[in-house]
Amino acid sequence: MQKSIKSGFLFFVGLLLVFSCQLGPTENYAKENWASYLGDKGTTHYSLLDQINKENVRQLQKVWEFDNGEASAKNRSMIQCNPLIIDGILYGTTASLKVFALDAATGQKKWMFEPDKDTVITKGLNRGLAYWEKDDVKKIFYASGEHLFALDPNTGKLLTSFGNAGVVDLTKGLGREVDGFRYHMNTPGVIFKDLYIVGGKVSETIKPIPGHIRAYDVHTGEIKWIFHTIPHPVEYGYDTWPKDAYLKSGGANVWTGFSLDEEREIVFAPTGSPSFDFYGGDRIGANLFGNSIIALDANTGKRIWHYQTVHHDLWDRDLPSPPVLVTIEREGQKIYILAQTTKMGLLFVLDRETGQPIYPIEEIEVPTSNLEGEETWPTQPIPTVYPPFSRQRLTIEDLAIRTDDSSTEANKVWNESIYSGMYDPPSVEGSLNFPGYYGGGEWGGPGVDPTTGILYVNSNNFPWKPKLEPSVAESPGRNIYNMYCQACHGSELEGSQMFGGVPALKNVKDSLSISEMQKIITEGKGVMPAFRELQKQEIDKLTAFLARQEKDTMSEKSEWPYPYTFGGHGRVNMEDGLPMIKPPWGQLTAIDLNEAKIKWQIPLGNYDSLNIPGHPITGTPNYGGPIVTKGGLLFIAATADNKIRAFDKETGEKLWEADLPTSGVATPATYSVNGKQYVVIACGGGREGAKSGDSYVAFALP
Repeated sequence: MQKSIKSGFLFFVGLLLVFSCQLGPTENYAKENWASYLGDKGTTHYSLLDQINKENVRQLQKVWEFDNGEASAKNRSMIQCNPLIIDGILYGTTASLKVFALDAATGQKKWMFEPDKDTVITKGLNRGLAYWEKDDVKKIFYASGEHLFALDPNTGKLLTSFGNAGVVDLTKGLGREVDGFRYHMNTPGVIFKDLYIVGGKVSETIKPIPGHIRAYDVHTGEIKWIFHTIPHPVEYGYDTWPKDAYLKSGGANVWTGFSLDEEREIVFAPTGSPSFDFYGGDRIGANLFGNSIIALDANTGKRIWHYQTVHHDLWDRDLPSPPVLVTIEREGQKIYILAQTTKMGLLFVLDRETGQPIYPIEEIEVPTSNLEGEETWPTQPIPTVYPPFSRQRLTIEDLAIRTDDSSTEANKVWNESIYSGMYDPPSVEGSLNFPGYYGGGEWGGPGVDPTTGILYVNSNNFPWKPKLEPSVAESPGRNIYNMYCQACHGSELEGSQMFGGVPALKNVKDSLSISEMQKIITEGKGVMPAFRELQKQEIDKLTAFLARQEKDTMSEKSEWPYPYTFGGHGRVNMEDGLPMIKPPWGQLTAIDLNEAKIKWQIPLGNYDSLNIPGHPITGTPNYGGPIVTKGGLLFIAATADNKIRAFDKETGEKLWEADLPTSGVATPATYSVNGKQYVVIACGGGREGAKSGDSYVAFALP
């Protein structure tokens, strides 16, 4: 009898293990909670909840809204936070980067944390938080600018045993002096045992910081290991850079977050491009570990393998999101893989343990640069079997036809531009970049159903036309503007489409005093970071230039170290404000990772103004990812038309949509409290003409 009971117990355990293997990274998380950024440490965006399903989703209704009331009046703030929900408490961040806890069933505030005003905070964005728990001890980690905070989840108070009275300065411990430089941890890291593994966002132009990956002790804030993404002498990859690059180059940073295979104790780090983004004459070589998926031993930070998706990047083609971890079947064999989406709309699928591609990836020849001192890498990798999820090439047949004026204008731009494909190098003449700087895929990242191996990714399709300009000595204030402001605000102070719309500064003197300009430059505002590296005399020169009050108009030597400056990000829109090409401009795609085939693909979002006879659904620019549920649904907001939608994950059919107070430029979350399932989305707006907001909206069944 005892033997029979023991055998039955072992059989039951075996069934649980089999089921857990099918679930992959979700297995360690109670289905009621959304306990990690993007759902779990494999960043699958997946939930086991199924109370809301295909049969009843049309009954969803808004049940609460939390608005902290700090949205920018000039629509310059956003929220991109994917909140955590743990044991009935929702943790998120506001438009002004405060942290709060809410009753997840009612939206009632429990506490709010605001950093000490004496702590210098770099303005910017925050996409989420991290949670650690062991033996009934709990901690919340969040970052604002260059500061990492440890909080008590029950009270919102700083945990003073961590770092310096609860705070760690992330500019310390990078191996070289970067005090006063820009560093911004915009996306949460990942918790592994008692380590918090983090990356950050760094300058992409002048005074760059290396994007090294670090693991901090969750108790003390001590750095336990560091991986040099710009290799030091004798380290692997050192010979892919100039010899002194580790002393002065920057970038190759993880600004998108990590995924973690806890069973294999491997952390996967997707890196961005080296700095300066658009000219690499000072960094000749392949530039490992820029634009790479790096597999590290999570205990020690030692490299296990890497795969570089762009060699010697000149196109700002950062890996935009963490890879998703899932198990697929090929020829009857289970394979533990990661799937990495890219700004190019390409999908890289690799064996998780070895880094080997599941199907061949070919190195294709690409055009060479004619810029002084530049040496483009001769080839770039292209997957051969897994299909791209966004449009890859433009032809004259793709140009806009919605009106005669838009067609004429689009043809003019086409005829005046250099374009042969996605790897045309930057030029003084102006080369079309497609898919653009915002994808293809973006930071919201893909979701995946671990029970089917279907990956879901939203993407953008619109061209940009960047230009490089010869660097010349100009007036003192103009030189400073060229170094720090031009990439976003444009060479003619005309503004740009970066971050959904960067304001023009041509007439800034009419709306801001010099003292107000100086305050914004030193403290930041909205998504604009603080420029702490500028000295007072530099700020005086810059504001004098912006106010058209420069006394010294004589040329002086610029500190800009490159022979070219970046003329600014220019998305190619026509007079009507819409792209120069035909729709769809935003898409949602389901890809069967087992079969390496697109299952379905639909436009995502719509500009109602173009609901004209014979015109297709447009799709819109979209930022923020999907979530996928056991209930057969995919939820996503992200679009410029201020809606959240639910789709049948099998077919792509739209089953439900609801209006939001402004655009939900974030990834939703789903959770359960007292047996009731909720879906919540941060509504921060601030992009694509949407007003800024500071609210979270939750939906549930009646």
